[in-house]
Amino acid sequence: MKKITLSIALVAGIMSAKAQDTTCTYFCGKEIYEFDYYMDTVLYVTKQNSKYYEINLKYGDVLCLDLSDEKKRTRKVIVTFFDGSVLEDVLDSKDNVYFSPQGAIKVLVGKPKFFQRL
Repeated sequence: MKKITLSIALVAGIMSAKAQDTTCTYFCGKEIYEFDYYMDTVLYVTKQNSKYYEINLKYGDVLCLDLSDEKKRTRKVIVTFFDGSVLEDVLDSKDNVYFSPQGAIKVLVGKPKFFQRL
């Protein structure tokens, strides 16, 4: 147990030392809420009218993606990294929180779907 606690503390220390910012985006159906780091202030609310909602990140920033669709759904998420590589994934979107991988600079979040063909 000590090893795990030490590792978490070390990671937290490294993350705070690099002064990265965290963006929090909450999806619920067609509504999208952008929050500040502490999630106590809504920066703005918008609706998802296009196939994908685009979130741009500065290199080193972290995106906290909160998918809270009311029914069991999936959303396609496409992550673009600083080196141009792309990662596509289908995520469960009923009450799940995800964090962007290291090096992500753009995240596209699709509209909720009942099911996703792989």
